[in-house]
Amino acid sequence: MIPNPSPKRSLATPPLQAQEQLLMREIIGLIGKSLAPGVVLREMLHLLSELLGLNRGRIVLVDAPDSAQNSPPGTSRICFAYGLTKAEIARGIYAPSEGITGRVLATGQTMLVQDIDAEPQFLARSVTRDQLPQETVAFIALPILVNGATVGVLACHRIRSRQRRLNDDMALLKIMATLAGQVLQLQDLMQQQTRALETRNTLLTHALDAAAVRYGIIGTSSALLQAIDELERVSQAQASVLLLGESGTGKELFARALHLSSQRRDAPFIKVNCAAIPDTLFESELFGYERGAFTGAASARVGWFEQANHGTIFLDEIGDMPLAMQTKLLRTLQEGTIVRLGGKAEIKVDVRLVAATHRDLETDVASGSFRRDLFYRLNVIPIRLPSLRERREDIHTLAIHFMNRANQANQRNVYLSPAALTRLQEHPWPGNIRELGNVIERLVLLADGPMVTATELERFLPTEAGGTFTTLASAPVGASTPAKPAPRAPTAPLVRDYLPANSHTREELQQTLAQHGGNQSRAAQALGMTVRQFAYRLRKGAPQG
Repeated sequence: MIPNPSPKRSLATPPLQAQEQLLMREIIGLIGKSLAPGVVLREMLHLLSELLGLNRGRIVLVDAPDSAQNSPPGTSRICFAYGLTKAEIARGIYAPSEGITGRVLATGQTMLVQDIDAEPQFLARSVTRDQLPQETVAFIALPILVNGATVGVLACHRIRSRQRRLNDDMALLKIMATLAGQVLQLQDLMQQQTRALETRNTLLTHALDAAAVRYGIIGTSSALLQAIDELERVSQAQASVLLLGESGTGKELFARALHLSSQRRDAPFIKVNCAAIPDTLFESELFGYERGAFTGAASARVGWFEQANHGTIFLDEIGDMPLAMQTKLLRTLQEGTIVRLGGKAEIKVDVRLVAATHRDLETDVASGSFRRDLFYRLNVIPIRLPSLRERREDIHTLAIHFMNRANQANQRNVYLSPAALTRLQEHPWPGNIRELGNVIERLVLLADGPMVTATELERFLPTEAGGTFTTLASAPVGASTPAKPAPRAPTAPLVRDYLPANSHTREELQQTLAQHGGNQSRAAQALGMTVRQFAYRLRKGAPQG
């Protein structure tokens, strides 16, 4: 037995013989057509036998750790063969370092047995000696490497007395072993990708069946499905949930989904926007007040926490809550009681809190603008909602959804060209889903024709500098030169963070409302507010500027 022979050739290497050229051409062509190891490797062994006389070829592979064979670790077996019967293949099982095959696997070195009858380590396990020619038979075994590790063995029988030089056969077999390793490596990569896709599909099916369809959450991206899966897993818990992420990522929708998937689904779901409540009204809004608690309190009022009893309260933009109110909220969360403004009796409430913020609360804690103990109380179950930039594959579906909704609401029939949809996917969307919805609504209302092209879409997309958009004026009929865009007053940012209740004076609100013909929806949109925020400010009255 000769380990790891190194054939030496002269500087003038003769060209490949016709059989070798045909073998290489056929195998390379087969790899180009199919990456299935069974197809490629069996045909490789077939051609080695038919063209070169290297008979009873086999490829032995180490059993995978999760194999169904229930074999000891390190066991190897014949997986692909040519010229062997099913019974002979079944006998080809080797323990670690057992026989010539086991030694090649253990050492990673090529083994050449010049005469199998004179080699005590040759087991003749798969093919018995009486099934082989009576003349001298050699056995060649080469390691198959994947990423530098020996994962298998390419082996065959060879009649020693042949006209072909042994070194030629060894050199060609080394090439075949290298190709076999590459095929197996490609199979491993494909299996990894398949497992990843299967995991994603399982997550997708679970999310679509269990959550997205029920809650109206649109999208199938991995980042979104991961957030939905986390939401589902904590839905039955009683601990507080903190929804994190940029503005416009759908925190209210997730909070409602968490409520609907919990055992509290039949109880109230109360949403409170902390950024829209003046500091002086926080306590009365959240906890209510008794009659006579302050001037104008002609009767008692139930606060949001009492209204959410046995249900869920969603405190959006909790990072904007004043410090004094944070202390009272922490007491309520710890003791499960509230005291109305002007009252003395404690009222028991059973409420699950879901909070949301786009702010970095840890930074606010460090700066002293947010209580550390309240942060720890809220941060029991944090769920981060992905931005639209992290789920670009959902933009197409979201755009179609918003387009259909806006068309129905405004009795229009506007649609986007494929190029326009692609352009939407390329936009950065700093305002996330809310910004996308606003752009689609503006587009439906202001588009010149039923189909919006990518070129026309550009005038509706906000600029990177200010989040504003402009509409190009039409050229005058008969003009000899293209008309310049008509000057327009700058519009409000398309997407804006929640603003405090005193962000606009009453005069500004009323002036904007008048400019839009009394339409609160368009007036609110022009100021970067929701209709609810605009109506709240108008009703409560903002300080004069």
